[in-house]
Amino acid sequence: MVDKVASHYTGSGDLASQIAESLRSAGKDISRLTTADLAAVDEFHIRDRKATLELAHSLNLSATTLVLDIGSGLGGPARTLAETYGCRVTGIDLTQAFCDAAATMSGWVGLSDRVTFQQGDATSLPFADAHFDAAMTIHVAMNIASKDKMYAEARRVLKRGSRFGVYDILQGEGGEVLFPVPWAREPSISHLATSDAMQSLLTDAGFKIVDVHDSTVESQHWFEAIAARMERGPAPFVRFRAFLGKDYPQMARNQVNNLRDRRIRTVSYICQV
Repeated sequence: MVDKVASHYTGSGDLASQIAESLRSAGKDISRLTTADLAAVDEFHIRDRKATLELAHSLNLSATTLVLDIGSGLGGPARTLAETYGCRVTGIDLTQAFCDAAATMSGWVGLSDRVTFQQGDATSLPFADAHFDAAMTIHVAMNIASKDKMYAEARRVLKRGSRFGVYDILQGEGGEVLFPVPWAREPSISHLATSDAMQSLLTDAGFKIVDVHDSTVESQHWFEAIAARMERGPAPFVRFRAFLGKDYPQMARNQVNNLRDRRIRTVSYICQV
């Protein structure tokens, strides 16, 4: 199952090279990039950088904070936090190709000294107890069946008094998910929790939930805008097609329907250790 999840996201070839070529085609100079230039691809979640900053706002971050990003993908959220707060971020992701691309892209924007990435399993983190001052996970648990282990591991590596931000896609009340979607082309690697289940999973892991925000309506509007742009013609620059392939437009259309029908919901949780 782990191999199926990794292969879903890997795409073909060197991701950093594909992204660099797309940037050059859009007239960008790789030696003069900013994080804003990468925003169209490296914030691989619904509502992208805006959602990252909303989550980070409640994590009590500063320049001395050591943050863990569980399921760090191409490193966009980690770089956003490092740039905005001056903190240091360690990213861990199941997909080696993502870790490699994240490290390369961090070098492009001069953040290699504040962000690092390594391949690993969210349900068995390779870090000591009480090692991090804060942690976050964005659109990761949808592919993880053993969510209890994931959240228990997050709790284990966090210091007392620290915060854990979770922003994920949940199973809604409107019926079964329409596939393909960005996290799964078919149901075998999709493991959505309901809102009630998430509350129990987080509290059973030892977290106190201090805030919950349902952003489903905003997420629906965000995907509607993406689908509308695709209908007008090829998307400018590069989006998620570099690693999700040619069926990404169908994924986007399905997400509009999944959100509109409330088959899925997007919800964030701020938790305290």
